[in-house]
Amino acid sequence: MLLRLPTSLSEARRCLADGAVPVGGATLVWAQWQRDGFPEQAVSLRRLPEATVVDAQTLGAAVLLHQVDERVPEVLRRAAASIGTGAVRRTATVGGNIVGSTLRCLLPPALVLDARATVMDGDGPYEAELAEVVAKRPLVLDIRWRSPLVSGYYKAPGEAGGPPPLVVATAVHAEKDGGRRLRTAVRDGGEVLSGSVPATADAGRVLDALEGTALGGLPGEARDVVRREAADVLGRADA
Repeated sequence: MLLRLPTSLSEARRCLADGAVPVGGATLVWAQWQRDGFPEQAVSLRRLPEATVVDAQTLGAAVLLHQVDERVPEVLRRAAASIGTGAVRRTATVGGNIVGSTLRCLLPPALVLDARATVMDGDGPYEAELAEVVAKRPLVLDIRWRSPLVSGYYKAPGEAGGPPPLVVATAVHAEKDGGRRLRTAVRDGGEVLSGSVPATADAGRVLDALEGTALGGLPGEARDVVRREAADVLGRADA
């Protein structure tokens, strides 16, 4: 297998045009390739500047999970730190978790940040919604978001090899009209649900409004965690 390491967008486009398969950190595809056979060519973005950015509003797809630090919002930082073991986090990439993983621990945080992805196909880079990224699994260059006022992340304890633990991501954003909005996303089993409501001064009504979103269909215990986590970020936004 030939591993290609493009250093420019034009070179990355050529790799895709030649049929190179994205490899990410190889934590997810290596076992599959050992079982089913290796592709003739693979492409890694670890030398592509556009895919290795870490700042207050951008996270490159080739960034390793252990490199996700205080430059990004709390919800993303805590999510990355909760994934796998230290050895996994030193190998696995942001793009691999969102696109390649069935667990997608970074997807709920990206949703509450109202993030969009920069992806690439044979015609070049373009912006895509996260739903398209999950459905079509393109080559992701980065994710970009609006900085929240506050954010939070909760991941229930889980056992290796057991069912995916409950994940609740929350964020409060300032709106252009001067108001605020609470965004919440939950991974319950293999499903990711999200809801967004105005964050008014009456926290109780805000939490009740969440029940009218897709999150209202969650099991009772999960809804209790959602209310607790949402109340926490609302309180910190008011502090």
